[in-house]
Amino acid sequence: MSHHEEDHHGASGARWRVVVAGNPNAGKSTLFNRLTGGSAHVGNFPGTTVGTTRGTLQLPGGDAELVDTPGTYSLAATSPDERVAMDALLGFGHHPRPDAVLLVVDGPRLLRSLYLVLQVLELGVPCVVAVNLLDEARAGGIEPRIDTLAEVLGVPVVGTVARSGEGREALVAALGTCLAEAPRSTAPHTFPPAAAADVSAVAEALPERLRSGDPARDEAVARWVLLSADESGRLPGDGEPLAVVARIRKEARAAGRDLDGELVAARYAWIDAHEAVFLGRGPAPARSFTERVDSVLLHPVFGSAIFVLVMTLAFTALFSWADPLIGLVESAMGALGSGVGGGFDAVAGGEATGWLGLLRDLLVDGVIGGVGAVLVFLPQIALLFLFLALLEDVGYLARAAHLADRVLRAAGLPGRAFVPLLSGYACAVPAILATRTLPRRRDRLLVMMVLPLTSCSARLPVYTLLIAALFPPVVLGFVPLQPLALAGMYLFSTAMAVTASLVLGNTVLAERTHEPVLLELPPYRVPDPRVVARVVWSRCRDFLSEAGGTILVATVVLWALTTFPRHTPDELLPEQTVAEARVMDLDLDALAAPLQLEQSYAGQLGRLIEPVISPLGYDWRIGIGLLGAFAAREVFVSTMGVVHGAGEDVDEQDEGLRQRIREARRSDGTPLYTPLVGASLMVFFALALQCLSTMAVLRKESGGWRWPALAFVWTGMLAWVGAFVVRACGLLVGLR
Repeated sequence: MSHHEEDHHGASGARWRVVVAGNPNAGKSTLFNRLTGGSAHVGNFPGTTVGTTRGTLQLPGGDAELVDTPGTYSLAATSPDERVAMDALLGFGHHPRPDAVLLVVDGPRLLRSLYLVLQVLELGVPCVVAVNLLDEARAGGIEPRIDTLAEVLGVPVVGTVARSGEGREALVAALGTCLAEAPRSTAPHTFPPAAAADVSAVAEALPERLRSGDPARDEAVARWVLLSADESGRLPGDGEPLAVVARIRKEARAAGRDLDGELVAARYAWIDAHEAVFLGRGPAPARSFTERVDSVLLHPVFGSAIFVLVMTLAFTALFSWADPLIGLVESAMGALGSGVGGGFDAVAGGEATGWLGLLRDLLVDGVIGGVGAVLVFLPQIALLFLFLALLEDVGYLARAAHLADRVLRAAGLPGRAFVPLLSGYACAVPAILATRTLPRRRDRLLVMMVLPLTSCSARLPVYTLLIAALFPPVVLGFVPLQPLALAGMYLFSTAMAVTASLVLGNTVLAERTHEPVLLELPPYRVPDPRVVARVVWSRCRDFLSEAGGTILVATVVLWALTTFPRHTPDELLPEQTVAEARVMDLDLDALAAPLQLEQSYAGQLGRLIEPVISPLGYDWRIGIGLLGAFAAREVFVSTMGVVHGAGEDVDEQDEGLRQRIREARRSDGTPLYTPLVGASLMVFFALALQCLSTMAVLRKESGGWRWPALAFVWTGMLAWVGAFVVRACGLLVGLR
């Protein structure tokens, strides 16, 4: 057995590897489930973070591992999910070449699906075509001619209805024969001689990382290179330009040729020429269910009202329904921490001290606290992707994007960006993951850079604490100031996100070309529960495996900064205070906590950054709160509890903490916190990227630290300037 075979067969034990590919909304995943039954399992493609599903299909000659890839329209994909499908078909990177490809074709939209079929046939890999959704095609007056398709394409073609199981046995038999005989596919179409010569020239000059030695596959890669590379010959995400591509493009342009058009048009011309051959026409259908529903959902008035209702429901789910689940996670992690801490104390025969106490604190506050900081995001992530999967499978997501497109285009964003942007008001972590639905990298990066400005739920405790502690409930005798201040912060963050989108979209992420983005409106269907569950689990697992480790490490580091250097209460408190506390049986650790925090590395950093934040009206105590908020913004509340001696087990509703904040004084006796300082702090929190979890996910989704670093710097500068302007304007009008 060759090394190649050991690589992709030995791991699974299957004899063959079959990649399942097709257009989005063609019923590919449902057919995959029908073929593999209960053997499907979720995993990642090698070298990627995109979730996929693999399953085993039992055949007479041995087992075949089926790999379900994300839907794609062509082998010139742009989104991360589509790129994974393309890499799996072409055998790029860590992906071994498949033994066969099962192409799932959308029966009602057969001609459009044939473009991908022709591209895969050009690879020379054994293929089987499944014309799925035959029931919908027949209901729409379309009758695909299966036998004619098989004869003209030169590969087995089977008609299927995945939901009912129609055609399953015939498809399994066709796959078994195809794998046993392994016939090479051949493309039934030809390209213009000049374009074919250009393709051959590029195929001969392919770099080693793109070359396979198989002429058909290398020419298919060459066509992809010609369609995907820019004028300098640089491929998307690849820093090394290909000189031969730049030369060919320049020569074609000088000759007045449209090279891209020649390659694409040759396939479409062949498809158009065979329309009458492939499609039979049944009786003219009555107005379809989809058309009747769309007359309401796409109506300018009624459709927009329903859109707002659906989005409100989604916002409520992410913002409110997740709270009980988050509470359960926090309670479970708290109970686990208490149990572990109690175990250490039991071993020590009292409160653990010394190295045993340090180990207890590391495990309880660092590791278990860090795991809790990861798991607390799962309810919102699961709800978001459940919501997305249901809407997409039903067919409404494309309609919602269509309705939102006009509004978001004004801000330089595509219609599909409405989902992650809305999700950002609950939590930026799942919102950044949701940008995978956007086809263009530029749009994904723009949305990811703007998302930190949306007021996520973690900011709410900070807003609530500062507003309740520093703002009067009513002004002018009847104006409810506190609710207006809270609403104002959300309006402010929305306005800043829109402004940032316009600025970044015209500077750092300016479009070089304005490509039209096509939105397909699929028919309405009942979601497949197994497909929905698989998507939700895959996304949750991706978050845990990729971002979870970064968040855990960051939480432990922050714990260390606030814990070391360690001092005993006797070292921090005056002798008289210690003696009185022991007589009164007071908690010495709680009394010493503010001083311990002040002497810690975090406290020293707070002192270090004090000159930077003092123009904003802040001192080192607020600086510690800002540093602590990097673990999670709501940590600011508990940090303030420790700093001001109210204890760490406080929340934004704690009246004791509010009172201590009101009573806090500077060294000159003036109040540390005033309504003006509160407003400045809220603006700072609204604009700054103070969330290690968000930065961890942003690093994963953007492919490195460049964009998280840029987001951290520019939002930090914007937050400082915004807070400074608020304070300066307040002082100018006589506020303090």
